[in-house]
Amino acid sequence: MIWIPVVVGVLFLLGVYLSWTAGRLDRLHARVDASRAVLDAELLRRSASALELATANLLDPATSVVVADAASRARTAGDNERYQAESDLTAVLTAALGEPEELAAWREDVPLLADALGELSLACRRAAHARRFHNEVVRAAQRLRRKVLVRWLRLAGHAPWPETAELDDTIPRAFNS
Repeated sequence: MIWIPVVVGVLFLLGVYLSWTAGRLDRLHARVDASRAVLDAELLRRSASALELATANLLDPATSVVVADAASRARTAGDNERYQAESDLTAVLTAALGEPEELAAWREDVPLLADALGELSLACRRAAHARRFHNEVVRAAQRLRRKVLVRWLRLAGHAPWPETAELDDTIPRAFNS
């Protein structure tokens, strides 16, 4: 007789815990989706800034062509090659704009270049922060989904496994000066 209320209480607490865990997992999946959308927007903003810089006739023609090509590929890449194209854009920006001394001289000669470089620098920083934030949210969701009860009881439902965004988004040295 005494065991019945104990069993009912334990089952109730287990139900509350599972309900809370399922709600938490649902909120984490929503945050993953939202952070992915923000990351995509920031990466588009970065490639738009790079494309704008390349087409503004502020850089030498060869650099403009290379930056414009990398920015265009990053904007038009499909889902499978998106992060590789973004990493390629980072490599091109680092190669083209990587020398702080050279950029300082360019900034003095062309005042509009300073504004365009400032906008590109901000876009690069925002994209890097968005990727870091997205990856942290994804790791939190993955940690929760690895728990035994979550797997056994399939609390994640049919939601796909959250994936981190792995790309090279280092900020060129010239933007750190």
